[in-house]
Amino acid sequence: MSEKLVEVHDLFKWFPVQKSFLETLLARKLDYIRAVDGIDFEVRRGEVFGLAGESGSGKTTTGRLILRLIEPTRGGIFFDGRNVLTVNGEEMRRLRQRMQLIFQDPYASLNPRMKIGTAIGHGLEIHGIAKGQRERDLVIQMMERVGLTPAATLYEKYPHQLSGGQRQRAVIARALILHPDLIVADEPIAMADVSVRALILHLMMELKEEFDLTYLFITHDLATAKYICDRIAIMYLGKIVESGPLREVYSHPQHPYTEALLSAVPVPNPRARREHIIPKGEIPSPINPPSGCRFHPRCPYAMEICSKDEPRFAGTKDGHLVACHLRR
Repeated sequence: MSEKLVEVHDLFKWFPVQKSFLETLLARKLDYIRAVDGIDFEVRRGEVFGLAGESGSGKTTTGRLILRLIEPTRGGIFFDGRNVLTVNGEEMRRLRQRMQLIFQDPYASLNPRMKIGTAIGHGLEIHGIAKGQRERDLVIQMMERVGLTPAATLYEKYPHQLSGGQRQRAVIARALILHPDLIVADEPIAMADVSVRALILHLMMELKEEFDLTYLFITHDLATAKYICDRIAIMYLGKIVESGPLREVYSHPQHPYTEALLSAVPVPNPRARREHIIPKGEIPSPINPPSGCRFHPRCPYAMEICSKDEPRFAGTKDGHLVACHLRR
């Protein structure tokens, strides 16, 4: 059995910008939003791999590409050694049973006209695993496991009748009901109250051990990633700029963008003072990204080469990789 559950090679996703007929005629070319622009990484079996960065960096698009909810512009995606992009029809449907998604907004991802129990058990019917009373029994067992109690009562409720924390647990139960190998968790606690975020994270880690799960944990919150991830990759404007073991990246950040993100993480000590590194200017447009290093217009250490040549990934130690001319 391969140690690598997911492998991503030179992955691109460019979305065409919609224009009027006249604008397209005058421009004589199509513009693209370069959401994901050539990234490589791997997720090892049984680990929590974090994908972090600001909003708009391409994290969610990457997660959806791995599950093939959207088609890539080009690149390679392998799941358990299998090329996901060459699988179609019934074979892809069976493969999706092993790959599930926890959406950022549970309210938007649940059908408002479908009862919670029905929504959680829908996958069992789709994949022909169970129906009727057997389906109901499996759903109630999973609801109880994720803390949706009393399960028999909540089974008959609609999404608007549940609290935010309960809806998040329902989405987790829906993802786990098929016993997948991979869970893509897209900001799974972003919509939850602060008081229940730690509870949901603790639940996710318990479920990981119980069901032998692998997580791709997408987040903009490096404070959260610190307590759940084994390895992490930092994305900026469609590119991965740094990756490696979480402790190594947090202790010795090599990219100026990673330094800036970590400086914003609160310190649990009211007397402690940390210098906040605030990148200058605004995030450039993904339609027309800067040449060379994409962070160079905002980087306090930018050199002339940074605006001309795109830096390549280079290793430091222990699998810690960075794309930065400063580290050459």
